[in-house]
Amino acid sequence: MTHAQDHVHVVATLQARPEHAAELAALLAELARTSRSQPGNLRFDVHRQSSDPNQLITIEQWDGVPAVDAHMTSPHVGAVLGKLGPLLAVPPQIVRYTQIA
Repeated sequence: MTHAQDHVHVVATLQARPEHAAELAALLAELARTSRSQPGNLRFDVHRQSSDPNQLITIEQWDGVPAVDAHMTSPHVGAVLGKLGPLLAVPPQIVRYTQIA
């Protein structure tokens, strides 16, 4: 059993090219559905910025570093990462956070 301090949160910020925003949103929605069934996943949500419809973020919660590492090296994540290039205006920013309180 893990404790809250063992949880890892991952926030990915993705800026779509305007003509690809809908395609990026659909791709991330599918990634969320698949990721939610992975061992160690506690949460995987996709959000669109209210003032910029081309900016999307994923907010993920995992029960530890091994679960995040397994997720990031899984075939479905690799497939998504391989499709992102032409959809994005800038490279994605993916940041891991550990819970401290």
